[in-house]
Amino acid sequence: MALTFDDGPGQYTQELLKHLAAYNARATFFMVGRNAELQPGVVREVVAAGHELGSHSWEHRDLSRMTVGEVRTDLDSTNAAIKKITGSDPTVMRPPYGAHNATVDAATRLPMILWSIDTEDWKYHDSAKVSATVNTTVRPGDIVLMHDIHATSVAAVPSVLEKLKADGYEFVTVSELYGPDGPKAGTALSSRQDAFGRN
Repeated sequence: MALTFDDGPGQYTQELLKHLAAYNARATFFMVGRNAELQPGVVREVVAAGHELGSHSWEHRDLSRMTVGEVRTDLDSTNAAIKKITGSDPTVMRPPYGAHNATVDAATRLPMILWSIDTEDWKYHDSAKVSATVNTTVRPGDIVLMHDIHATSVAAVPSVLEKLKADGYEFVTVSELYGPDGPKAGTALSSRQDAFGRN
């Protein structure tokens, strides 16, 4: 399964990295370009810890309300900021709010990753509820949506890692979830089953 974290880096990202390291878990961070530019040291820590970086737009605007050119400019700016900090381009992207249409699809050059489990942690600032949502609904191949900008979300992670590791789950990046060739660009993917079917 893949844990994914949106909207960072933020003030709780470094705490999250400690939780993930304690369980030898890898994750994918969909970063807002403006936030990455403000906290380059944290971005480098995420990469050094072996996690995957994805683009989450420059400032979390709804890309589906933009023109093709505007979307490309927004995403290119985000990719450039991440590359300047880390030396590498992001490998995947997630549109803010999961909002995409034919215009966004046409303008996006990276694999577009959505999710199969939405913890709604932005709505319910309740660590127990967030962890219960994941622990009771997850299935192999799922992609879980969380946010590393909320203290309650980060606080829920140890419970998720402990329970699911005991259940035999391995925590991998999105690209690792999709296998050696990684996810393909050109379609919005919400779980590994999109490409390979449920077992």
